[in-house]
Amino acid sequence: MDSVTGQPSYNSTGQMFSRIAPFYDKLNHILSFGMDFFWRNRLALSIEHGKKLRVLDLATGTGDLLIAVLNKNSSITEAVGLDISEEMLEICRRKIARYNLTEKSNLICADMNSSGLSEKTFDVITIGFGIRNTPDASAALSEIFRLLRYGGTTFILEFSMPANPVIRFFYLIYLRHCVPLIGRVLSGDKNAYKYLNTSVEKFYSAKDFTFLMRKAGFEDIQTVPLTFGVVRIYRGSKPVKINS
Repeated sequence: MDSVTGQPSYNSTGQMFSRIAPFYDKLNHILSFGMDFFWRNRLALSIEHGKKLRVLDLATGTGDLLIAVLNKNSSITEAVGLDISEEMLEICRRKIARYNLTEKSNLICADMNSSGLSEKTFDVITIGFGIRNTPDASAALSEIFRLLRYGGTTFILEFSMPANPVIRFFYLIYLRHCVPLIGRVLSGDKNAYKYLNTSVEKFYSAKDFTFLMRKAGFEDIQTVPLTFGVVRIYRGSKPVKINS
């Protein structure tokens, strides 16, 4: 699991990620009991195969989702990873080189809500555990929609609250008490994982988030719950342009 919102601005969130960058991957794997590998691979396998694609991974961090997407789909011709933290991207850069994916990858340090990238550029846009860290999820969805080509698809991986009340009860105990303690001990940063529970609890329900996606212009919206609903994959397509 990664840390979360609760910070006054996206820039301060970026500074927080920069501080914990050296511990980020280890904490993700430990706090998720290794399920983060499964979640990312599940998203990567959901992307269309056999067709040349240009992919953008927002809030790419240390690159685990970007690498999973590239490893699971050999037809991707180019993948761009964008993140607000240069320290996270430096780790991503080394990992991409280790997997021999440098030629297919381009990393950009920027705010996902105002990327500066050209519109209608990408066939697929992914984001893993990042959209709840933005100060405005609606703005992020609008930017994703702007950057997608007509007929393009977005895949958003994000935490959610389980519907089952028993699972929800124990999940909240883990989020509120165990995660901040483990994060503080392993990272040495007392604030890095302090707001994880509040960001997950305050984030949109599946129904409300799909409404935001529809409002941003997406169609054929689907949501897939994983691991008892603690994580969801949201999928949405940009309509094919109809010439009048």
